[in-house]
Amino acid sequence: MIIHVSAAEPRDQHVWRRLFAAYGKFYEVELGEAEIDRAWAWIHDPARAARCLIARTADGTPVGFAHYRAEDSPLSGTRGFLDDLFVDPAHRGGGAVDALFAELRRVAAAEGWPNVRWRTAENNYRARGVYDRHGAKTVFLTYSMDTPPQ
Repeated sequence: MIIHVSAAEPRDQHVWRRLFAAYGKFYEVELGEAEIDRAWAWIHDPARAARCLIARTADGTPVGFAHYRAEDSPLSGTRGFLDDLFVDPAHRGGGAVDALFAELRRVAAAEGWPNVRWRTAENNYRARGVYDRHGAKTVFLTYSMDTPPQ
């Protein structure tokens, strides 16, 4: 399958919304209209770091996305961070993930980022198999600290 990857465009919003909702469902995160609208607005807000790549089939149909951003690290400078990556299950195995990573690698080089980091769930074995082809697992663990309501 031929896959083309480019930045998200306004015409992608309807399909992106469906893909993003499916991504949330996969991670058991309830995404309402407000959360979906917020994410789409962030992607297109030049004041925000969030960006989105869309993987499209040869006929232009969006089948996957990658949300990424610059991440500043006082220790190592600015690098890339891949927040979310999702491909429609009906199109998995068709090269969309590889095409998204290739474009992300190109963007990172153009931005001068020395690397791109990302996280995934420990039990996301299918994705981890793909990720092992594109990056190296680090020694770092992720922690999360809740904050009290205001």
